[in-house]
Formats: sequence, structure tokens, C-alpha cells
Amino acid sequence: MAARNGILAAGNMLVDHVQRISHWPEQGWLAEINHSEKCSGGAALNVLFTLARMQVGLPLAAVGMLGEDSDGDYLLQLLDEHHVDRQHVQRTGAVATAMTQVMTAPDGQRTFFHARGANAQLDVAHFAHLATAHRIFHLGYLLLLDKLDQPDAQYGTRSARLLAEMQQRGYLTSLDLVSRAGEYQALVKPALRWLDYLVINELEAQALTGIELRSSGTLASPAAFAAAARWLLAQGVRQRVVIHAPEGAWGQQSAGDGLWQPAWCLAAEEIVGSVGAGDAFCAGVLYASHQNYSLQQTLKLAHTCASFNLHAANALDGIRPLSEMQRWMDQAICVSRAAADGRITSAEKT
Repeated sequence: MAARNGILAAGNMLVDHVQRISHWPEQGWLAEINHSEKCSGGAALNVLFTLARMQVGLPLAAVGMLGEDSDGDYLLQLLDEHHVDRQHVQRTGAVATAMTQVMTAPDGQRTFFHARGANAQLDVAHFAHLATAHRIFHLGYLLLLDKLDQPDAQYGTRSARLLAEMQQRGYLTSLDLVSRAGEYQALVKPALRWLDYLVINELEAQALTGIELRSSGTLASPAAFAAAARWLLAQGVRQRVVIHAPEGAWGQQSAGDGLWQPAWCLAAEEIVGSVGAGDAFCAGVLYASHQNYSLQQTLKLAHTCASFNLHAANALDGIRPLSEMQRWMDQAICVSRAAADGRITSAEKT
């Protein structure tokens, strides 16, 4: 039997309508939209399209739900343009394709207005006949997939059932969350024992573990990140936990010590936007894990993907071929060496 190869991503698929605004107005007042554009969004598409633009040479495939509308047509066109297998992307006439209005202020801070649309219909049954030869199955975002967030008598949640089934079919499984107030323990913890990889930010890890990683804007010590990662591994994550923050990322493997890798630094004028920066970071972790990179090289590549993401207003246009990004990575300066220069981190908005 041939070795498994490639990455299959499932979950949120949507159109980001990105608006660059003059300022964030007080309630009832007006702000100007200086620039508008649309781009794909959501965990599944952002990860897959990032990998496609990196020209990594892996088979890529998507699973999700779209509406029978112009936004759905647009996303199918993008899947074809990026040579992503879309045979498992289904459409429904009952609801519209999911969308988000992304308001980006001059300082890069973003505010999101989201309509869940067809994503809310994605359920375990849509994966019943899925039997591809991809190595990694990535799911995201929990807390924004209504059917998969529902309880399951045997597994705790339907997402946990899905991940268990994917592991049983031979996939290495990966999960991403969304940064929003929610029942992290109830909705996410049941899935952890069915994961090989977990890539989340410090606020999500804090909500899930109960270990304080950021308070009043101040980041906790790497020791706190290590404790959170160990807690997540103890819940059943089999291989790697990565917790990323603006200042850097902690990586922990089930066997061996963890490590803290500072983020790369960018000049303020290099930051155009940060839509999808966390997904770009995740794409770097998944590719590096697929290729059996060391933990340190995995974190360095993930920070590099986030850095290039920040060069564009949307989630994709900043990404470059892997070889180009690796050359940049080899001369990049990390935050611990550049703080005195007033530069900010590559993951500032993840």
C-alpha cells in the first residue's frame, strides 16, 4: 500500500469581505471605507490556499458546505485555481454561503461580523464516504460549526466522533479553534483524545486549560505555556501541541522537551493586514509536521508563514513560494533580539 501523502482540510468555508476603514466610529457615527476587497476565508480554505501558494507539492483537498450563490461560485473557482480537490465540497440551496465582514482599522486591528450560513449544516454524515490517501486531516473551526458542536452520547461531541472516525481511517488529525467566548471545556475537550496535532493561540489555550497565559496585555512566562501544553497532551493529544502568541510560540511533543520560539520581527510599515494570519501559522505547522521537521524548524516556518501573511490585506496575497520564504527565514531576526529597535512581531495579530 502506498504511503499516505497530502493534507485534507474540512470545516469553515466563507468569503471575507475586507473593508479598510478610516477609524472605528462611536455607535451611531460614520466612518469611511477607504478600500474594499473580497477573499476566501475560514480555516479549511485559508490553510489549503496558503499551502498551494507555498508550492509545497502536496495533494490538497477540501471538505465543506457552500450555498448555491455567487459567493459559493467564487470559492469553487478559487479551489480550481489553486488546484485543490473539491469533489467533497457540497452545496445547498437552503442557506447562503457563509460570509464575514472584516473591518480593518489603520492600526491593523480587526473587527468581524459573521454570518455562519452553510457552514452550520456541515455534519458527520458529510464525511461518511470519505476515504482518500491524504496523510493529515485538519478540522476548523470548532465553536463555529453548529452541527459538529452538538452533543454526542458516545463521544461527547459530534466533532469528537468525526475526529475519532478519521483517526480510525488512518488519518493524522489536526484541530483549530476560533477565538470567541464559548464553552471551551464542553465543546473542545472531548475532541482532544482524537488529535495528533493541536494548533491554537494563547487566549484559546487559556480558555481551554484554565492556565493564565495573558493578563491585562502581559504575556505569561514560557513555563506557563509549557504547563498548558502538558495539560493538553495529558487530555490525549498524541503528537504535538503548539500554542502561539504575538511574541512567540511554545511547541511541545508527546515525547521530549518543549521549546519557546520567539516570533520574527517586522517593521511597522511592513504590516498591511492580518486576516488569516493564524491560519497561515497553522499551515506552516501542518506542512512541517507532514515533512517531519524538527520542532524548532516547525515553529520557525510557522512564524515565517505568519510574517508573509501580514504583507497583504487579505489572507492569501502575502504568501510566497516555500523556497523564497525559507531564504527570508534564514536571515530573519526574532523578537528577543529586536525589541530595542521598536519592531513588532510577525504574529502580532494572530
